[in-house]
Amino acid sequence: MGARNQISTLDLRGVKCPVSWARAKVVLEQMEFGQTLELMVDDPRGARDIPRAAEAEGYAVIDCSALDGLWRLKIEK
Repeated sequence: MGARNQISTLDLRGVKCPVSWARAKVVLEQMEFGQTLELMVDDPRGARDIPRAAEAEGYAVIDCSALDGLWRLKIEK
């Protein structure tokens, strides 16, 4: 399986932004180009700010979906 097919998951429920972005960024920096990080967040501020911060850093936000107060974000390095 190539790096492009690998998805890592990080559960950030209960972690407030900006700490949630800091944790996600550490994981993203350790990943290879083309890999995807799936985040689970329950902080509305994180759901709003993490995609903005990721794009500002040059990452691609490929999904942002909400369901019952939980957001799933997928970010590709």
